[in-house]
Amino acid sequence: MLNPLNALLGLFSLDIGIDLGTATTLVNVRGKGIIINEPSWVAIDKKTRRPLAIGQQAREMVGRTPANIVAIRPLRDGVISEFEITEAMLQYFIHKAHDHMWVRVPRPRVVVGIPSGVTEVEKRAVYDATISAGAREAYLIEEPMAAAIGAGLPIIEPRGSMVIDIGGGTTEVAVFALGGIVVSRSIRVAGDEMDEDIMQYARSKYNLLIGERMAERVKIAIGSAFPLPEEKTMTLRGRNMITGLPGSVEVSSIEIREALSGSVNAIVDAVKETLDETPPELVSDLMESGICMAGGGSLLQGLAERIADEVKLRVWVAEDSMTCVARGAGTVLEDLDNLHKVLVGLQRGSTQH
Repeated sequence: MLNPLNALLGLFSLDIGIDLGTATTLVNVRGKGIIINEPSWVAIDKKTRRPLAIGQQAREMVGRTPANIVAIRPLRDGVISEFEITEAMLQYFIHKAHDHMWVRVPRPRVVVGIPSGVTEVEKRAVYDATISAGAREAYLIEEPMAAAIGAGLPIIEPRGSMVIDIGGGTTEVAVFALGGIVVSRSIRVAGDEMDEDIMQYARSKYNLLIGERMAERVKIAIGSAFPLPEEKTMTLRGRNMITGLPGSVEVSSIEIREALSGSVNAIVDAVKETLDETPPELVSDLMESGICMAGGGSLLQGLAERIADEVKLRVWVAEDSMTCVARGAGTVLEDLDNLHKVLVGLQRGSTQH
């Protein structure tokens, strides 16, 4: 007979879906939803490489640290560039998820979203970091697949579905049918590249050196990919490169749209190339269902309209698009026995030793 205490503890086993993003990490705990949404930043001691702050606390330190401390992002373009620091960051988030449970639970099962274009070595690095951070089992799922599941697309059905997942480091474009990816594109142009475009524009046109946070604020406030009903302006603040003194300049949304045009064009081209390789029957399905956009980058004003205008299909942004990958990873955990057999790209890390 089953011990009632063991049965009770079974209810509190910890299953975690993680969207390990270049810019933001989201953690979805089964039965609780998204409980962590923090920047993927770590502040470390330069000499010892010891993490001093992680997440939001580290993000607040960007550009404001003393000489012996540096705030970094351990992931670049969706892949691990600093293994030990990524491991420490994952450990922090997994332990923080444990703190939300009111009884002690065993080590969790974890599903981590990864870009579809990563190499086997990069997959292995994510898996190893997850296990080292305290997971008892680690699984990997391609981000466009997780985003499609999180957005509620009918990917298991014979008819085609399409998703554009724009994160911080990568843009993933994929067409699905019968539970698998039929055609996909992964480019390392996304939110970070857009911020860099704005910084470069301010340098070249106004001789103004601005930081990443300033560029991101401008992108969110007045950045666009399509003419706005009412164009806006905003003040850029930074350091004048000629005088070396503080400086500011007012820029319009038209200028920022010009600055972002290179990155936006790269994303549009990736969508066109994906459609060009998609079988005609699935294109016919997409003409009815449209294209779903997910990820934080999809919130750029006018981007859906710009893509729709270019490809002549309906394009819509998923509800709560920033959390689609994390919610999709959580859904996979809820039905792991069935889903790991049919989802192409989902890999049980422990089988890859």
